Amino acid sequence: MENIKVPVVAKSVLVPFVLITSLFALWGFANDITNPMVRAFQKVLELSNVEASYVQFAFYGGYGCMAIPAALFVNRYSYKKGVLVGLALYAIGALLFFPAAQYESYTFFLLSYYILTFGLAFLETTSNPYILSMGAEETATRRLNFAQMFNPIGSIGGLLVAQNFVLNALKSDDTNADGTSVFDTLSDSAKSVIRTSDLEVIRNPYVILGIVVLVFFVMISVLKMPQNKDQEVKVNFLESVKRLWSQPKFAFGVISQVFYVGAQIMCWTYVYQYAETLGIDSENAVWFGLAGYIVFLVGRTIGTILMKNIDSGKLLMYFAIGAILTTLGAVFMPGMTGIYCLVATSAFMSIMFPTIYGIALEGQGQDAKFGAAFLVMAIVGGALLTPLQGRILDLGGSGYEDVSYLGLTEMRLSFIITLVCFIVIGVYGKLVYSKYNKS
Repeated sequence: MENIKVPVVAKSVLVPFVLITSLFALWGFANDITNPMVRAFQKVLELSNVEASYVQFAFYGGYGCMAIPAALFVNRYSYKKGVLVGLALYAIGALLFFPAAQYESYTFFLLSYYILTFGLAFLETTSNPYILSMGAEETATRRLNFAQMFNPIGSIGGLLVAQNFVLNALKSDDTNADGTSVFDTLSDSAKSVIRTSDLEVIRNPYVILGIVVLVFFVMISVLKMPQNKDQEVKVNFLESVKRLWSQPKFAFGVISQVFYVGAQIMCWTYVYQYAETLGIDSENAVWFGLAGYIVFLVGRTIGTILMKNIDSGKLLMYFAIGAILTTLGAVFMPGMTGIYCLVATSAFMSIMFPTIYGIALEGQGQDAKFGAAFLVMAIVGGALLTPLQGRILDLGGSGYEDVSYLGLTEMRLSFIITLVCFIVIGVYGKLVYSKYNKS
């Protein structure tokens, strides 16, 4: 009997697939224009490391609060309506940056992030399983990895906007010839004028982003989208949850996703502060963040190709081992070698989110929508672990090299948390191919 090659994406769903895939870039943009904002808010509003990390707490905390409600909504209605609600909330949160800047309120900014990520939680809870459902199950993980390749493209766009239109334009980040901060030496009234101007600089890209999101809302609302009757059937929530959490491969997958997102956000948020400890200013530190996104995209492309011939669990374990080694380099290697290792970690992180996601949802059928919700809730790892790293950075004061422990500054020591995250992911990958898949 002749083998029939199963397409990753059928021609009949190509246009909806492209449109939903574009949303991966859209939330990648939001995620990674936000990472440099931790440093921006810290400068403009004169915050401690812990206070500045509340940006990430609000941003990723929204995922934890809204993922289950999003899944319940999709269960009652449809994937398409879930996407539209997500886009609406995304746009509202982004547009709220305008009044937040007017009131010059850090709390208002945090609330705007929180609402914005309600929208992202809807989009991720809906779009990931939607992509999985657009074709045969045997190509589902490859299809999701392909769609997720557009996430770092959006991330690169977000970072470039952050660099060129925000960080470079902040007056509070100006320095004297000797490297000291001009802002710190000003009177309160002079600081107030600069603060007003800088908060408007931070505001503008989010307001424009909100308008772009509304355009996507209109396009998707008028397009006929495919339905997967097996996955869009209404399911009893409690029974579905019971089935899901009785499976070790799913349960450990959610735990692994918590640690992965925490590790990713720590690497991508604190690369700028790491660079600062090496005497690199904010303007040039952004290039290390950009390099991380580029190697992330390259790593995901290579990983997606390798997945054709290598078991996804085994590949996940290999990439976790690579991440462990580069994180050890970021902790223990001196000088510029350490930051090169931190950048290289992105290459090994590249396949982790979609691969864990695809493995955990494999074979879940109609339970996939609720399984997806728990995997999106796992993004709360970015809210839980980033402030923990901030606390380590504040151990000796507001600087990053105030004290040394076993020869390691607070900055290098803080990445021990990231190391633990990759160990957990490596163990999960090992169990997937050696135990869970076989059983």
